[in-house]
Formats: sequence, structure tokens, C-alpha cells
Amino acid sequence: MSKLIKIIACGVSCLALASCANLNTEQRETVSVKRDTIELKSRALVEVLDRFEEAQQTAVQLQDEPSINNYELPSLSDSLLDRGKTLLGTPYQYGGASRKTGFDCSGFVGYVYKEELGIKLPRTTGGLLKMDAPVIARSDLEPGDLILFNDRGRGRVNHVGIYMGDDQFIHASSKRSGGVRVDKLSNSHWSASYLQAKRVLTEQDLQDQVQPQKLLSRIVQ
Repeated sequence: MSKLIKIIACGVSCLALASCANLNTEQRETVSVKRDTIELKSRALVEVLDRFEEAQQTAVQLQDEPSINNYELPSLSDSLLDRGKTLLGTPYQYGGASRKTGFDCSGFVGYVYKEELGIKLPRTTGGLLKMDAPVIARSDLEPGDLILFNDRGRGRVNHVGIYMGDDQFIHASSKRSGGVRVDKLSNSHWSASYLQAKRVLTEQDLQDQVQPQKLLSRIVQ
């Protein structure tokens, strides 16, 4: 269609030129002005059509790009863990629940869930243990699950972290250990202290509590 329009535009210009042959000087000057105007408009139309064709070709190329067709937004657990990783090295502070003050273990977990997904968790490890959320077998852990610990099987729950996958979890450890850090669940201390795991990121919870627009804006940033 664009090629046909180009041909028509060129034809109009040729007709305008031919009409000048049998006219007097004054008429020729008038027709010349009109002819120049027609030529300019014809060239402008051709340029617009050229740009349109280029845009169409670019759109086709983008559709054929594997990286475009295969792109997927990061999962919610990835987004959650990426937020946690930005806090690595933040000092440990008993009762702390912000980057400014530092974190204790439950303060860190609560901050990440609240800031990234808008989900408010119980403030203490005891509250997290009593929280109404699915209990997950150790062999079924998935990224984003909460892992609760005690002191090598003794006493009540006293620590919490977020499972990252590949036997790793992120948590606010202690002042001596450097605050927010990543550790192996198979480490002798943490393996012996493992108490329970809970899954906050259930499908229904995400549909009810997470706003996709806010999450997308965080991903883009």
C-alpha cells in the first residue's frame, strides 16, 4: 500500500510539470509555485511512508527477538531475596528494624517482607512460630520460606531467616558475625538448631496482598 501511494505522489508531480508546457509566463509562474508546493508535499509524504516502513520492520525484528519473547518478570521470591541482598552487611542491633538502626533477626525478616511485598509479619520469633501459615518440611523448602531456629534443639525459638535455595538462607546474625549475612543451612550449628519452616508466599496471600503495579515499579528501579 505504501509503495502505491509513493507511485501516486510521483505521478501527481509529473502531471504538474507537464501542465506548464503550454501556458504563458504569468500562468507558468503561478503553476510553478503550485508545482513546487505539490513536490514538497509529495516528498514529505514519501518520507513519512519511509519512516512508517522502517517502524514496521523494527517491530517485526523485535517480535523475532528471543530475548523479548522469552522474558519473564522476576518471581516474587526473587524480588524478596534481591531486597534482602541489598541489606547485606547491615549491622546487627537488638530490637532494630530498619537500615538506619540496624536489624535483629525478626526485624530484618519483617522489614524485607513489608518493604518489598507489603506483607506485615509478627514482630517476634515467637509470633512468627505461632503465625497462621503453612508449615513446610525441611526437604520441601523453597526460596522465600521462613526458617525458625532454637539453640541446638534446646529451649524456645530464638532466631529466624529467609531461605534462598541451594541450602542457603539470609538473616541478621549477630554483632560478632557481621550483621546481615548468608549462611549454609547444612552448617553444623544451624542444622542442629533447625526448628521449623513456614511459607508466607502462598498463591492466595499474594493475590490478596501484593499489588502488581507496585512490584513492577520496584523491578524497573
